[in-house]
Amino acid sequence: MRIAAIDIGTNSVHMIVIRVRADLSFEIIDREKVMVRLGAGGLDGKALTPEAMTAALQTLSTFKRLADSHSVEKIVAVATSATREARNGGEFLSRIARETGIRPLVITGTEEARLIHQAAVYGVDVASGRAVVIDIGGGSVEITLGTAASIQLARSFKIGVIRLTERFVTTDPLSGRDERRLEKHIDGEIGRYCDQIAAAGFDRVVGTSGTILSLGMVAATAARGAQPSELRNLRVSAKQIRRVRKDMLSRDLEGRLAVPGLDPRRADIAVAGVVLLNAILARLGAEELTLCDLALREGLILDYVRRHQRQIAQAGRIPDVRRRSVLELAERCNYYAAHAQHVARLALAIFDQTRALHGLTDREREWLEFAALMHDLGVHISYPRHHRHSYYLIKNGDLRGFEPDETEVMALVARYHRRGTPKKTHAEYSELPPPLRRTVRTLASILRVAESLDRSHAQVVSALELQDRADDLLLQLRTTGDAELEVWATSRHLGPLEKTVGKPVRLATAVR
Repeated sequence: MRIAAIDIGTNSVHMIVIRVRADLSFEIIDREKVMVRLGAGGLDGKALTPEAMTAALQTLSTFKRLADSHSVEKIVAVATSATREARNGGEFLSRIARETGIRPLVITGTEEARLIHQAAVYGVDVASGRAVVIDIGGGSVEITLGTAASIQLARSFKIGVIRLTERFVTTDPLSGRDERRLEKHIDGEIGRYCDQIAAAGFDRVVGTSGTILSLGMVAATAARGAQPSELRNLRVSAKQIRRVRKDMLSRDLEGRLAVPGLDPRRADIAVAGVVLLNAILARLGAEELTLCDLALREGLILDYVRRHQRQIAQAGRIPDVRRRSVLELAERCNYYAAHAQHVARLALAIFDQTRALHGLTDREREWLEFAALMHDLGVHISYPRHHRHSYYLIKNGDLRGFEPDETEVMALVARYHRRGTPKKTHAEYSELPPPLRRTVRTLASILRVAESLDRSHAQVVSALELQDRADDLLLQLRTTGDAELEVWATSRHLGPLEKTVGKPVRLATAVR
């Protein structure tokens, strides 16, 4: 089944088109966003302007044609702050239905907050902890506190960036007087609520939607010296946001347009946005912000699927979002489960028995397991060069819950499970910081041996034991049959592992 979700916001109109899989998870097959500034000049009970409505209607007509081209079976559409406040909001909704056939539902701010929280904890691994989710829109700001399964607090505040810009940003660069007025207003709106959240306690803060993602890109670009290729699960510190605030407030519009990483379409509202974000983080006492590119649209999809099914089967069987995401990708690529799972078990056995030599932790152990489960995904494209295809599929597989560097490490470990070894001339590998390059080398050296130990895909190596004999390591294999092919393949791929452990590795077999 294919579904389109449309968010008619104050600043932008967004649409995603998704395919619901057999396990009731979904994959995004198309997405579009157009910044129409629907709420410009039309907030606080005023009328939406004819120009803004026309731009929104043209965008929605285009989105309807795009949805039809994907043969969607359902369009779920909602309208938020600008439409629910406008005195001609009903007229606008009638025109949408009449001219496009789309029938949006106007949702409350609290419902908007609930849906956004649902999407954020779907995309970011909050484990069993509690997360604060912040969404800064054009007309409103939603702040929630909850877990992956429930919401404890949810509020919507009428302090979106268009609203704040129109009311308080009257000078450029922002004057000290306007800055103080803006900060006082924000604190008066969200102060007590943020104090309530801080008193309740939380484990991480997640930021969604365009304003936060744009400011996060600016902060990350300044910290790294280059724009990150991906934002989902990227972490930026509150200190970095404060630095962005200081820089933004010192610039006029022309200067902000030159800020690396800033979406130029947001340059006029970035001042209010960064003051607002910084104020929320400061009042919460948060030290870090995790970026998430899933928001209201994805929340609509999740809510629709859950309301029309008793449960998301896969999510019920595997509550860990990271593991579930890996297995969903593997299943989409028709992976050979028996081989992948066996290789993963063997790789973990080698990892565990060489901990004293490589010094890696449980975090890297999990990366190894997931890379092992996905190492042959590239066969879904073609067997020749399938290691490189695996890299591509992992990098672009929409894995949820992983930080960008984690996805990069897993993809590279899968890439190097065959003949090639990591080289500084490989761009993706060389761009990693040195500690992660060492991790890739170590995990790849283990994975290539584990893969060789199931060369026949018959799972004849039932167990292994590594004995440290001072001058070398003895890799003792327990087999359930003829393991000649496995021994032959493994002997050809021991070199990188020997570099990892710093000594020769000898093979021995024993039939069980």
